[in-house]
Amino acid sequence: MITREEIRELAQFQTAGAEGSALSFYFQPRIPQNKSHKEENILAKDLVRDALKEAEKNGKNGATRADLNRILEIAGHLHGNQARAKVIFACGAKNYWREFDVPAILARTQLFVNERFNLKPLAAVLGAQPRTCVALVDRKRARFFDLRLDELTEREGVSHQVPRRGRSDGFAGYDAGHAERRVADDALHHFKEVAERLKDAYEKAQFEKLIVGGHESSWSEFEPHLHPYLQQRLLGHFPADTGISEESIRERANKILRDWQEDRRQKLVREVLGQSQRNGNGVTGLRRVLRSLELGEVQILILTEQFHARAVECGNCGHVDAHLIRNCPVCGNETRELEDVCDAIIPQAIRRDIELFYVKDDQELDRVGNIGALLRFRADQNKPAMLAAS
Repeated sequence: MITREEIRELAQFQTAGAEGSALSFYFQPRIPQNKSHKEENILAKDLVRDALKEAEKNGKNGATRADLNRILEIAGHLHGNQARAKVIFACGAKNYWREFDVPAILARTQLFVNERFNLKPLAAVLGAQPRTCVALVDRKRARFFDLRLDELTEREGVSHQVPRRGRSDGFAGYDAGHAERRVADDALHHFKEVAERLKDAYEKAQFEKLIVGGHESSWSEFEPHLHPYLQQRLLGHFPADTGISEESIRERANKILRDWQEDRRQKLVREVLGQSQRNGNGVTGLRRVLRSLELGEVQILILTEQFHARAVECGNCGHVDAHLIRNCPVCGNETRELEDVCDAIIPQAIRRDIELFYVKDDQELDRVGNIGALLRFRADQNKPAMLAAS
């Protein structure tokens, strides 16, 4: 499973001059047309052949060729009926090779050769994918799972023994009532311990969001013991027995997660558009977003899946401009053209811990350029900054 540290490492990687090329290979499995599974091999060969031609044109056919041949060999063993997609990042000139398995929700199989890794397809998969804890809780037991990129991993749980009851309820049922109160007290202490365990795990940054499963009666008893800031991060709960299979847990938790993601996407788009229209903490359009990124204003970046735009980037100061100008307006150095501005802004967003959201077919966002951002602040509305500037 890919970690945030590894994503930041990929975002910081860049080659220059004769340092070779950065290769980004995305393999999306698909249902095979026949039993031979040759479609993937043919597609991979075509992608590699085109990449080799481009590398030879740029005089980078040494280590790059070796990387491409290695990718081709790996692709030959991948099949359309596998459950996970494969992502590879490589740069032979810098002895760099990373492989990851991710959910099979990539747009298609692709290969990129550039000065830095192409993270746009990966960002579409990782966007709005918080580290989620799934807790299954009843009156005697609690199981904890980490859910990230469709991968479910169980951690150490909590279990309490049921108190043994005697053979008789005693005089006038006194012992029965006493035993019931003892069971209720044990359940209370159990729920408190589970809630405390979750609070400690959250404070140690082991998860960002919480989903709870269990019987409705257990949930009504357990929920009041959750710390307020855990309740704020609770995405939902589902009815289940603590002994259900991991596959069932994954399916039910993923449904809650997908519903939350879609709801949040819609709310964020409306908020960005509304804030932008009233000149608040929201901007739309490439030029405004680039300016806000450079000023450090951006909190959340929103892109439609079809967003694509050319731009230029300064290799000296890193300034990115939507105008295709030859010299950087900031430092005066020569710029280089980017076929897709996402090659520059997505690594920036990852390095700065800016949330990335991809949106499907939103007409209102399409009308303002298919890109927008929710801001932490507006530098032009910061009175101390304006006074200092004046």
